[in-house]
Amino acid sequence: MRNTLFSLLTLALLAGTGQVHATVKSWQKQSDGVAFSLDVGVMKVRICTPDIIEVQYSIEPRLQQRLSLVVNNRFAPAGAFTVSETGDEVVIVTSRLRIVVDKATNAVSYSDLGGRVILAEDGRSNKWMDRQVLATSISTFSCSTQFESPANEGLFGLGCHPLDSGAIDYKGRDQDMLIKYMTGAIPVLLSTRGYGLMWDNYSASKFYGGVDGNTKFKYVSESGNQVDYYFFYGPTFDKIISLYRDATGRAPMFAKWAYGLFQSQDRYMSQKEVLAAGSGYRSRHIPVDVIVQDWYYWEPLPIGSHVMNPQRYPDPKGMLDTLHAENLHGMISIWPVFGKGTNDYNALAAIGGLTSITWDNVVTHTFDTYYDAHNPNARKLYWEQARDSLIKRYGWDAWWIDQCEPDNGNLLDARRLAQFYTGRGVDYFNTYSLMHTDGVYKGWRKDIPGKRAFFLARQSFAGEQRNAATLWSSDIQCTWHDFQDQVPQGINACASGIPYWTSDIGGYHLNWQAPNWSTAANRELFTRWFEFGTFCPIFRIHGKGERALYSRNWDEATRSILLNYDKLRYRLLPYIYSLAGAVTQDNYTIMRDLAFDFPEDTAVYGVRDQYMFGPAFLVNPVTTPGAATRSVYLPNATWYDFWTGKRVHGGERVDAEAPIGVMPLYVRAGSVVPMGPELEYATERPADTIELRIYPGGDGTFTLYEDANDGYEYEEGQFATTKIAYHDKRHMLEIGETHGSFPGMLKKRVFNVVMVSEGKGVGDATTATPLKRVVYLGKAMNVPLPDGVTRTTR
Repeated sequence: MRNTLFSLLTLALLAGTGQVHATVKSWQKQSDGVAFSLDVGVMKVRICTPDIIEVQYSIEPRLQQRLSLVVNNRFAPAGAFTVSETGDEVVIVTSRLRIVVDKATNAVSYSDLGGRVILAEDGRSNKWMDRQVLATSISTFSCSTQFESPANEGLFGLGCHPLDSGAIDYKGRDQDMLIKYMTGAIPVLLSTRGYGLMWDNYSASKFYGGVDGNTKFKYVSESGNQVDYYFFYGPTFDKIISLYRDATGRAPMFAKWAYGLFQSQDRYMSQKEVLAAGSGYRSRHIPVDVIVQDWYYWEPLPIGSHVMNPQRYPDPKGMLDTLHAENLHGMISIWPVFGKGTNDYNALAAIGGLTSITWDNVVTHTFDTYYDAHNPNARKLYWEQARDSLIKRYGWDAWWIDQCEPDNGNLLDARRLAQFYTGRGVDYFNTYSLMHTDGVYKGWRKDIPGKRAFFLARQSFAGEQRNAATLWSSDIQCTWHDFQDQVPQGINACASGIPYWTSDIGGYHLNWQAPNWSTAANRELFTRWFEFGTFCPIFRIHGKGERALYSRNWDEATRSILLNYDKLRYRLLPYIYSLAGAVTQDNYTIMRDLAFDFPEDTAVYGVRDQYMFGPAFLVNPVTTPGAATRSVYLPNATWYDFWTGKRVHGGERVDAEAPIGVMPLYVRAGSVVPMGPELEYATERPADTIELRIYPGGDGTFTLYEDANDGYEYEEGQFATTKIAYHDKRHMLEIGETHGSFPGMLKKRVFNVVMVSEGKGVGDATTATPLKRVVYLGKAMNVPLPDGVTRTTR
């Protein structure tokens, strides 16, 4: 069937139907906001918190009463707010915002308490609903909102779109927002003007970023019973993301092993091959934490049988026991698709737990069926089937959730016509992965005690971070072009409030075949991608063709580079795990668009291939073949070259040295970076000795986070934090008292303090002669340091 969604919407919008100004007839203050009666329809401005506002609008006489699938915070009664009417306006004031409703147009604007306008709906065409009949003969309303957008605004987020090569800044550009194979959608937008928006609509949608000569933007959804969006006031990006997660759910901690290296391949064909991959790393003392079993271990049985072929996997539990004995963890791919004739298919069918949506199976060429992830009974049964057949039975540690769009090729109208438990497919087009991960996460938390959940999902929607889901960028090709696109897509995915993102290092396929990884050109591609992967929230090799770090496809020069970055990742685990702690405790973002930290530097808005990794590292992947240098924009700050210790001033572009094996990395002056010992797996030994690198030239802090590395006792307060501060002008290092505790916590550790300078405290190697050796017993202490400032160079 032809997909005529946006041509229909465009015709409707051009015709101007539904764009009639609805004027305010009356208003009433309620306990949680203000209800407006309009001459056409109704509107509600809900005060969720002083800085989270929900706006609902309908041309119908009353708003739909529904529980959001995305927003799981029901919010306590709103704090004090006032409402007044002055001439042509109704003014609502909270402790953080001044919200003005224009009585003539019902347009809503948001200002800070000083009167600075943060965001304003378009006064001429702000919120509207259009009656329409889609090509599928579905009768519905399209819903739209339109906002003013000043020329100097930068717009980020909107999820991961793996094949998109456009600008990272959505100011002036459009984006489809319908989840399908190789296309994502997370309806969350961050603005450099200090606000965020989230559209609580689940239908196929589109964002238009350059309306009316790039002075406005709008969000159009093909179906809905009302306009419904949330406004978040930061003004920092970190605050906006924190409010978003307060509304939609916090991201739980992963076990510490999940921040190490994942080794995966399409595909290991037998128990013998899985164990060989694990022993291949361990026997060579190469750091790794996870071995992954990809799809079709069930062959020749139908998909959804949840059986590991006993001829190829004679003892799955023994296989997992062996991996565990080698301090490895196992992740298995389990799909939400079922072939006919399996017991699981029949059981789901018996409770009405299957949909009409099918996948044209590329292996068997059968049309296999998706279960209804919106049905709570089906979600429960689906979990129980996987639990009893695979997860708990054999002891798997993580679950790879593939094919969760749901992917049914180009038959998108079939998804619109489907009937989910919650309603029409057209109205729930984008929420399958959200509800699917909701079911397996809740099942895991209930039935797998003591083991933190980890789900690798091919799609994500707003709120999915609460389900222990990592988003990966799907089946990208093993090309420089696709590699280049992954960098901005990872950045914008994380700017959408999803803290954990990854790509297949090296790409998944080359025209659906395995590349020849032994060629110089492909070795270079993999090496550069591996450099980038080292500084992604989740670090993961996957795809067609042998690419384990011990593979004979790598010559010794390539292998040496790969091992250096692998070891660097593990040395940085005290830094990375602390950032993960901040994600859970403080709603932090690890992979950060430059506008997070440099919102006033408008030059960063268009930088699509650089990002901050935590507060310290400016990461600059090399995404062109044969490069010996790469242009790097250094935001307006003082920086250190991580590899050389050279100190440079920002606010300009530099040509950074980038021979193969050197991805330009810069560390911001004032940074405090904890580095641990070399490890072969994440929990090999406690970090009783930490190399503490100080980058002088500014003040800085870092909070070291620690817990038991697995289990959910941290939710009961069993974790510890230690704040470390560097005061540049006083040349003083303050190590604060450790707050909190957990079983097995270190009572004593050594900090080897290194003041970074040119040639000192650089690169991945342990610094042989630290400036000071500090024995720390958990009590606050001050450590005087010499003046570490060196001359800034340009």
